[in-house]
Amino acid sequence: METILYLIRHGETEWNQIRRIQGHSDIDLNEQGLRQAEQVARRFRSETIHAVYSSDLSRARVTATKIAEEFGSSVSTRTTLRERCYGQWEGLTYEEIRARFEAQDEAACGIETFEDMQQRAVTALTQLAKGHPNEAVVVVSHGGLINSFLHYVTAGEQGTGVTRIDNTGITMFRFADDRWEVLQVNDTDHLEI
Repeated sequence: METILYLIRHGETEWNQIRRIQGHSDIDLNEQGLRQAEQVARRFRSETIHAVYSSDLSRARVTATKIAEEFGSSVSTRTTLRERCYGQWEGLTYEEIRARFEAQDEAACGIETFEDMQQRAVTALTQLAKGHPNEAVVVVSHGGLINSFLHYVTAGEQGTGVTRIDNTGITMFRFADDRWEVLQVNDTDHLEI
């Protein structure tokens, strides 16, 4: 018994383009992000997908909806699939953060710890996988959450601080015998069409 999980980062937003931290801020896809969502949806036309899940934030939900439309399916949203909460840093660039918060630690700024986000990701994705034995599932989420999960599965060889996850990049996992395995990381071939 195994589950195949396609973990996909949402399409581009204006804040991605200008490098503003989004976190839990609900930022819409820009025109490029909508095109990317359509491109990644076409990528799944030849696949058998049994369910589509998404973060409840619009940038992920809209991307997931484009994919689900390929199968006449709906999207189930989960707050547990959200990006890391960045508290007072949300909406700021890294330069603005350094200027405003250089003396404060992350906890004082209301930022979710990496460990808490990673555990949230592991719990949510493992529950989804267990709920879909012998099926293939698409999950649309966020770069930070995807990288934290990849970091967990590879014991730090890939993921946070090591791996780049592009907008609509597909990272593929297999879940079998209560173990996760990475099959593919950040596939963006669909964007070259």
